[in-house]
Amino acid sequence: MSEQQLPVVIIGAGPAGLAAAAHLTGRGIEPLVLEAGPAAASAVREWSHVRLFSTWGELTDPAAEKLLAPTGWTKPDATTYPSGGDWAEQYLQPLADVLGDRVRVGATVTGVSRTGRDRIVDADRETQPFVVHFTTADGEERVFARAVIDASGTWTTPSPAGASGLTALGERTAADRITYRVPDLKNPAIRARYAGKRTAVIGSGASAFTALATLADVAKDEPGTHAVWILRRGLSGSTFGGGDADQLPARGALGLAAKAAVDNGYADAVTGFRTEAIERADDGRLVLAGEDGRRLDPVDEVIVLTGLRPDLSFLSEVRLGLDERLQAPTQLAPLIDPNQHSCGTVYPHGHRELSHPEPGIYLVGMKSYGRAPTFLAMTGYEQVRSVTAAIAGDLESADRVELTLPETGVCGGAGLFDDPAAAGQADGGCCAPAPAPELVQIGVGAPAAVVAEEASAGGCCGS
Repeated sequence: MSEQQLPVVIIGAGPAGLAAAAHLTGRGIEPLVLEAGPAAASAVREWSHVRLFSTWGELTDPAAEKLLAPTGWTKPDATTYPSGGDWAEQYLQPLADVLGDRVRVGATVTGVSRTGRDRIVDADRETQPFVVHFTTADGEERVFARAVIDASGTWTTPSPAGASGLTALGERTAADRITYRVPDLKNPAIRARYAGKRTAVIGSGASAFTALATLADVAKDEPGTHAVWILRRGLSGSTFGGGDADQLPARGALGLAAKAAVDNGYADAVTGFRTEAIERADDGRLVLAGEDGRRLDPVDEVIVLTGLRPDLSFLSEVRLGLDERLQAPTQLAPLIDPNQHSCGTVYPHGHRELSHPEPGIYLVGMKSYGRAPTFLAMTGYEQVRSVTAAIAGDLESADRVELTLPETGVCGGAGLFDDPAAAGQADGGCCAPAPAPELVQIGVGAPAAVVAEEASAGGCCGS
């Protein structure tokens, strides 16, 4: 079989992965989607209670809609906000069903390489097809591919509580009282874990807003419920985002709900606190110790919302060009780096920004952003449109921009984003008078009313 007859392997059957498969199918190229979970959109299903900031009009891909049309599928009202469960059941699962055997679930990719060439070997490297190893319930398998699109996301690798990027001392042994997701407090069993308890929330992005808002709702009915909000930086006028001035009303409402939690006494903010250790008190509760020697009063639970990071372990034998800070493609990183990026829209980008020294492999979707935040589904759809056009050899289409993104209002600025002393400098900066709030990572949680956006946890300014 010639390389052109081989499939394009797509890792992950989430929104970007399934859209990539739809685009390839439309171009007559056979895709093979390998999904580690038991069903398509497995990560999305884990936050099925979340209502997104984006409307249905921004959450479906044109090529996917074209593929779905002959089945009688009808796009939901473009002006309404779906939950994660709605997105999975009304769009992503039907799309996977149309793709049929091209989507394999329960298939965990364990390695990607060039056939017969580890990452060291140069000779005839680019003439060799890719080989992808994966495991299923029946054992180990491999498949050869003309190209590989990694759309596996970052959901499975949350960042730790430790401010150094490493787990805090004692964090692993305290795992029974720590979660790295915003809990679904509408679930009675989960609600019971936090009701009447004192909970630390570590993080400064919209996922932290979500946790504060939901815990405040519980506190209204359950006396003794209280949150301690741990920020590595200080409070400022931009901490809670744009509020009523936000271009995405649901996102602005989330920031206002978090502010209300603090203003109404349901949460206390501890600023400039960098967690170094998590210790077990005599009564089993947890004590957070900071790098500056501070020790906080004991808490019953800890919610760590410090962002997510990509799993690159199965890509160790391919030659990736990744930014040393963000672990995003080197051409894309300057556009999204919170150490440098100020306000404004990250312009649409495609195969050129997503390319690597190893031709034919692309990281797309949330994984393409590495550790950076503010990723939108629309961005992922434009990425895969361009990437699949490039794989097909249609560079004219691949280089064409076919998307206008909404303003994200990303405000970081010159490496000061995580500096407690610089918090006040954010006021009146490039986003004054109303900077947009950070976006929440896909599937990281939901407040009581309207909630999440498909972007990175921790917000543009880190946690």
